Amino acid sequence: MENIAVLGAGSWGTALALVLADNGHRVRLWGQRAEQIEEINQRRTNEKYLPGVRLTEAIIGYHDLCAALDGVSVTVLAVPTKAIRGVLQKARACLAAPVTVVAVSKGIEPGTHKRVSEIVAEEMGEWLEDVVVLSGPSHAEEVVLRHPTTVAVSSPNMEAAQRIQDLFMNHHYFRVYTNPDLVGVEVGGALKNIIALAAGISDGLGYGDNAKAALIARGLAEIARLGCALGANPLTFSGLAGVGDLIVTCTSTHSRNWRAGYMLGQGKKLDEVLESMGMVVEGVRTTKAAYELAGELGVKMPITEALYEVLFEGKEPKEAVDSLMARGKKQEMDDVINIFAEP
Repeated sequence: MENIAVLGAGSWGTALALVLADNGHRVRLWGQRAEQIEEINQRRTNEKYLPGVRLTEAIIGYHDLCAALDGVSVTVLAVPTKAIRGVLQKARACLAAPVTVVAVSKGIEPGTHKRVSEIVAEEMGEWLEDVVVLSGPSHAEEVVLRHPTTVAVSSPNMEAAQRIQDLFMNHHYFRVYTNPDLVGVEVGGALKNIIALAAGISDGLGYGDNAKAALIARGLAEIARLGCALGANPLTFSGLAGVGDLIVTCTSTHSRNWRAGYMLGQGKKLDEVLESMGMVVEGVRTTKAAYELAGELGVKMPITEALYEVLFEGKEPKEAVDSLMARGKKQEMDDVINIFAEP
């Protein structure tokens, strides 16, 4: 039994807190809103993010960040990617000894183009013992119902990854694999949100399964192209953090990225969509970062480019789809040949 701090009391942080509590650990769930923490401690609920879910007594809400981190050796980082730097800077000032950070947020930072593990290492410095990334097809709404879920963990230190595998593994409903390809696991988890936005737009426009299947398949090719340019193992994208996460995020109404895309496809503007969601849509920010990074590396990402034009340049969604369909002829297997070719 360990004391574990989960930073971020949204849906995913709360769901992972429940997994850890089910595994016999004492969980400190930190959030920035005092009224939310009071609800967690007094009513054992977190209605805004997970309505109808009862939290166990092993989960204690904290509003004081330093109190939440006091004496813990493992910290789960579940805040939105845009908040990571600020939260870690405050957390670092609270620590008396280095900690292992389990990063469960998925995104790439615009401007710096850093992955979450890189942001963690940069901000934590000497206060970081190890960083481990957890990713895969895992809607919080299903995890809290204890439906079977499988994820992957990766780290520069695979002994640390195995330790986190043991902490989260629940033989009834939460299965954890290790994967040594940190870059691939992070890139797959971040970029699938872009394709989920596009899939939602397609559904919002009234297009059918053919269009969405094409987006998923060609989207996976884009993810693999950029991932391999960054040094990922192409086989990772056929696994949980690749095609597994991509399928669930593109096809489920639980997916906030899909829901945001659906509203865009129905004609709503981005600001209106984001305001109505009430939760962070990571794919919007990641689209900007991936678009910039692909340009720097000379990687072709036509779906990402089209989505960027919709989100940030005011292009109509139908016009963006039409431009994708009107592209010149291609050989599908070029992607596979290029990805697997010898250097």
